[in-house]
Amino acid sequence: MAGLGDLLGLMRNAGAMKQKMKETQKSLAQQTVEGSAGGPGAPGVVATANGMQELVDLKIAPEVVNSGNVELLEDLVRGAVGEALAKARDLQRAEMSRLLGGLPLPPGLDGLLG
Repeated sequence: MAGLGDLLGLMRNAGAMKQKMKETQKSLAQQTVEGSAGGPGAPGVVATANGMQELVDLKIAPEVVNSGNVELLEDLVRGAVGEALAKARDLQRAEMSRLLGGLPLPPGLDGLLG
């Protein structure tokens, strides 16, 4: 009968973990990170993503648009968005590790939050 008690304990913990997961998702959706491209002093493009890896804002400096260099603009946007999303993934991993009591997230479970 000890196995039944273990199973009930696991089920109880699963409910608590599900609630903590929802809270973590809500928290991550409110946290933002930025990625930029185009120079350290005055970046041409700044992308903002939330902890759920959603692009929430994109700023493009007028001089980048006015340059008429479409390829440069595309590269800057791609670079800024890529950096912002990488930072968002790092933020998500850190929150998941915190949720798991400091343990690293097992490989393959990066998309656990959605």
